[in-house]
Amino acid sequence: MTTYELVLKNGRVMDPESGLDAVMNIGVSGGSVQAMSEKAMRGKEELDASGLVVAPGFIDMHSHGQDDENYRIQAQDGVTTALELEVGTADVDAWYASRQGRSLINYGASAGHIPTRMKVLRDPGTFLPMGDAAHRRATDGEVAEILRTLKRGLERGAPAVGFGLQYTPAASGWEVLEAFRIAARFGASCHVHVRGMGHAEPIGAVEGVEEVIAAAAITGAPLHVVHISSSGLAATGRLLQTVGEARKRGMDVTTECYPYTAGMSGIESAIFDEGWQKKLGVDYGDLLWPATGERLTAESFARYRKQCGMVVVYFIPDPAMHAAVISPLTAIATDGYLRGGVGHPRTAGSYARVLGHFARESKSLTLMDAIRKSALLPAMRLEKRVPAMKNKGRIRVGADADLVAFDPKTVTDRATYQQPTLPSAGFRHVLVAGVSVVRDDKLQQGLSPGKPIRASF
Repeated sequence: MTTYELVLKNGRVMDPESGLDAVMNIGVSGGSVQAMSEKAMRGKEELDASGLVVAPGFIDMHSHGQDDENYRIQAQDGVTTALELEVGTADVDAWYASRQGRSLINYGASAGHIPTRMKVLRDPGTFLPMGDAAHRRATDGEVAEILRTLKRGLERGAPAVGFGLQYTPAASGWEVLEAFRIAARFGASCHVHVRGMGHAEPIGAVEGVEEVIAAAAITGAPLHVVHISSSGLAATGRLLQTVGEARKRGMDVTTECYPYTAGMSGIESAIFDEGWQKKLGVDYGDLLWPATGERLTAESFARYRKQCGMVVVYFIPDPAMHAAVISPLTAIATDGYLRGGVGHPRTAGSYARVLGHFARESKSLTLMDAIRKSALLPAMRLEKRVPAMKNKGRIRVGADADLVAFDPKTVTDRATYQQPTLPSAGFRHVLVAGVSVVRDDKLQQGLSPGKPIRASF
């Protein structure tokens, strides 16, 4: 009998690509699935998955917290791959080099229009723009430098191009179109935070989505609309309809959402420029400063805007959030970010919340659909540009051994807005490249099996 490095025994294996749903044993060696069988297997390490669902590891395409603090909390929510594809980076080589051999889970970043614009226009912001990159139109020479930097990032293997058009409102439509043209040359998807929000006039979320669908149609670049419900707000249904109609026309357009009614963003960013209350449909009392737990006032808003930092915004109607989560169009992504234990519960709890609340409690999703949204759809979004993603998001012989084993009866999110770092419950085992990063409900220490998600270069 073959002895594998690790055997995951007697789990209910659910593969969203093939539809497999059966109790099986999985033999893992060399970081990949070597065998799947109802027959007994022998392993140097054996993990009992009796009574558990074994699924492909979850792939978060929208994770801003690209450090050990965030990787550790996400691993406990079943995430085996976390990607920064909205904001991205201006220096792809340096970004990957800083994480090589040091990461608990798989990682990757786009060639980012936001940080590139900040670099070229010498914006004083750190994570998000607060000066010229947000508020000044680029000269022709500056646009050319932005495009050269994006092209260089793609040449160096960035899996996508990221945009945050609401954070860079001064970026012209032509600048955006030119950046889409660069992405199209490399077959890279454009992951876009669209310009408008909700029903705002004259540019709301519908108009924002129309802009980027037009850019995709003109250039041929694949399009991914990020966090559709926190851009769409009350207009989320219209955005989902628009994306669905574009797909029926044969366009390569996808989208994502997170399962919460509050978002989070930089208080210093252009989102909170004058007129934000009308645009977002909220007021000071709908803002939460997570570092202190206080709801803001005009005075504290002005003070924190000068200080800079992340603020939670309660602005997504519950029906809009629910419609986005259950839509067959959406992948699940967190938009997550924690720093020093401060942040939003979506970082720690998004996937458990989908499995626990939406699949088990409300039965708004089947368990297989929840797994498909969390694992297979993100892998499919990226696999044309990054062929290695064909071995993620599914369970079959030859696939990467990025696997989660969770209890479908108890899996639940525990993180709250007051305690955003409480890890999810119910994830018994989590494997990254065949290495147990969570074993018997406990996060393992001193491991770094995470690998780069990067296109060939």
